[in-house]
Amino acid sequence: MAAVAVAIARQPDIQYTPELNKYEARVKRRLAGEAALATKTLPTGFPQQLKSDLVWEGASIPREYDWNFVLKPEHIEELEHALEHFKSLNKPLGYIDQSTFPLPKLHSELRGISHELHFGHGFKVVRGVPVTRYGREDNIILYAGLSSHIAPLRARQDSRYNGEPADVVLSHIKDLSASKEKASIGAPAYTADKQVFHTDTGDIVSLFCLSPAAEGGKSRLASTWRVYNELAATRPDLIETLSQDWIADNFGNSEQPFIAKPLLFHQPATAQTPERVLLQYARRYFTGFGALPRSTAIPPITEAQAEALDAIHFLGERFNVELDFQQGDIQYVNNLAVFHARDGFKDTEERQRHLVRLWLRDPEYCWETPNALKSKWAQLYHGVTPDRQVFPLEPYVRSASNGSLKATQ
Repeated sequence: MAAVAVAIARQPDIQYTPELNKYEARVKRRLAGEAALATKTLPTGFPQQLKSDLVWEGASIPREYDWNFVLKPEHIEELEHALEHFKSLNKPLGYIDQSTFPLPKLHSELRGISHELHFGHGFKVVRGVPVTRYGREDNIILYAGLSSHIAPLRARQDSRYNGEPADVVLSHIKDLSASKEKASIGAPAYTADKQVFHTDTGDIVSLFCLSPAAEGGKSRLASTWRVYNELAATRPDLIETLSQDWIADNFGNSEQPFIAKPLLFHQPATAQTPERVLLQYARRYFTGFGALPRSTAIPPITEAQAEALDAIHFLGERFNVELDFQQGDIQYVNNLAVFHARDGFKDTEERQRHLVRLWLRDPEYCWETPNALKSKWAQLYHGVTPDRQVFPLEPYVRSASNGSLKATQ
């Protein structure tokens, strides 16, 4: 009996760092083959074009929108009073909220920032926190206190700290590749490498700059709605691909080795809300990174998905705006409609890039969570109590990015 050849699906030739020549070759190859036969229409219900302040390009937005909210002396004075008030309460940091960190004059301005994040251009920078006046803990209190007036719910970024169960609500974004944790790093946040365009998890991602890099490290944002419009006009088949289930690596979780979900979601207009498209993805879950390579034991992504990953990255580069992210700046981004990237950088002994991050949600203005994301959002926000919240003062590689932890699961 003749042997029957069985085709085994393989992971496409794609890595975490996008390569333009590979992308262009894949586009050419697919347009001559399977993509040429693909549908030329958008998935049911998806719009031909999104129209909103959330649709913008980096080349023109500086002329149209001032994203900097510069703190005035009276604002800083109010922040300092709120800092002293909170410290006088002798409460754990998890109790930082609008009542324990009162900002009676600044509150309305900060609520306006939240409205801008959800209904305007999708990003804002609060500039001028006097970082050098304070120690690490006081700066974190200022950051969490001010942020509580923009979006009061803090998400759980890690569920363990120092080997114990905890709700870790603050992460440090710093190059740890020269530390003893080097071999465990499975995410570019803990390196000086370029971070490609991606979203974090949750509604709002916020970064507070304690110190910029000696060289490089520019922060870049791009409108996923502008990227959507470009793909809808030129490659509706990739919108179809993005809206279907993808196999995301769960990096060593023996009970659930992978998660299947779309990257792109459509929400029709209602009486209360406009039509929306939401993008949620991080490239490393499909390509692997560092100490967390993509598992060969789970189904690979497809060639169409590989092309889509590169397409949204390179369109992000095409339409991005570079932020002049300075010491004392706090960046707030609508994580559902704007994605972000970071240039590679160099530190010196005297000057090292160090950011701290919060994932936030504003119950008043938040967007509806798609059904496929609800279980993840529950992991982020449900049951995060003041007593269990932890704000680490020093950087460490969190569990979801730690290859050495996954190896022991």
